[in-house]
Amino acid sequence: MSELWELTSLIRSKNAGPFELTFDIIFKNRAGFNLAKESGIFSRANIAQLYNVPADGVRVFELVSILAVKVSIPRPVFSGDVNDTDVYGGQFHSRLVRLVVGDPNSNRKRSETTMPGIDTVGVGDT
Repeated sequence: MSELWELTSLIRSKNAGPFELTFDIIFKNRAGFNLAKESGIFSRANIAQLYNVPADGVRVFELVSILAVKVSIPRPVFSGDVNDTDVYGGQFHSRLVRLVVGDPNSNRKRSETTMPGIDTVGVGDT
């Protein structure tokens, strides 16, 4: 089992306009990409729970040829709003960095102690 950061060369978040966030995850090699993909950590349901957004607002794109995953979600508040805590969207990726890849029950265990709302869901639940 590995944490997501160990399998990737880049994990970042940024604004995709004032109303959405996008996450870019680029893997070091195909083995890590496949392991993460098969684990289900990028399912719409899992991302929705991790970021407390509706699943129908989550979009996941697998870019196999460049070993990358792109995820877009609605922002909790629009960029620049008085309640916005990150106007550029550059710090939202932190919840992804330590996700455990490989054991479907690991993130459930972590969610009980460190990351409320994470629940691992199968790949087919997108």
